[in-house]
Amino acid sequence: MHCRAVDTAYGTGPMLGWLVDRKIAPHIPVVDKSGRTDGTWSRADFEWDPENDRYVCPEGQDLKQFRRNYSDPNRGPSDKGTARYRALKGVCQACPWKPKCCPNADTRKITREEHEDARQVARDIAKTDAYVISMRLRKKVEMLFAHLKRILGLGRLRLREPNGANDEFLLAATAQNLRKPANIFPAPPKAATP
Repeated sequence: MHCRAVDTAYGTGPMLGWLVDRKIAPHIPVVDKSGRTDGTWSRADFEWDPENDRYVCPEGQDLKQFRRNYSDPNRGPSDKGTARYRALKGVCQACPWKPKCCPNADTRKITREEHEDARQVARDIAKTDAYVISMRLRKKVEMLFAHLKRILGLGRLRLREPNGANDEFLLAATAQNLRKPANIFPAPPKAATP
């Protein structure tokens, strides 16, 4: 896999799926809104079992997508590329951990989007030393772009068409690169005028 680091906004499921499909290792923080702040169990507390297409709760119970076979393949609890996994109501009602799992619902439900495997690849990469190094290098590059936008006024391109944008960006990058050696060598002292 080739390694690529990009902006955090590209950490969505479809973008990560696109990268993984092309054998590109996504060194991108994953945009994950499944965490909970109320003290209840989040999706990360449930174990994914890909062989059986199910989640397993911390108590060892199954959350399955389909509890019965549908005659119509378009029918079922899937919507917009997400699959819903549910536990049985009787199991959840009898569970001693229900207040920690699903205090305001009869059963626990977990959604899994179609690109969740790619998101997991990105999460696994985030635990490596190479990821830490790429994030450190990414900060340097982002500082250069921030400098181009703020100091050199390249927040918005003024020339149209790809050629105009390319010319404007090359001029700004050249100016930025010329400023580096200018900052290394101090300016000669000015002669005092009588």
